[in-house]
Amino acid sequence: MIFARVTGNVVCTLKDEKLVGTKLLLVQAVDLSGGAKGNPMVAVDAVGAGEGELVLLVQGSSARQTTRTSNTPVDAVIFAIVDTVEQGGKRVFKKSEDAAVERK
Repeated sequence: MIFARVTGNVVCTLKDEKLVGTKLLLVQAVDLSGGAKGNPMVAVDAVGAGEGELVLLVQGSSARQTTRTSNTPVDAVIFAIVDTVEQGGKRVFKKSEDAAVERK
């Protein structure tokens, strides 16, 4: 599982028929402080995420295990929107206090 920030939308007017009706989002893997890790990627949204939100995603064969992505040609899927993260007994992230979402 990977923490990522939704940074935008991807629109494809022509795509494989198994992907018709899917929402594609541009995401950037991040660490818990919000720093970018690696390259941006495109992921299928299985949960209704929006721009600026912190999400969890999976890649590879795991990406084809959601109801929305079963037997589809995908390599990354957003399967959860993060509400809070606790580490070492301390809350290190809370959605309602997330400045990246509040600016949107």
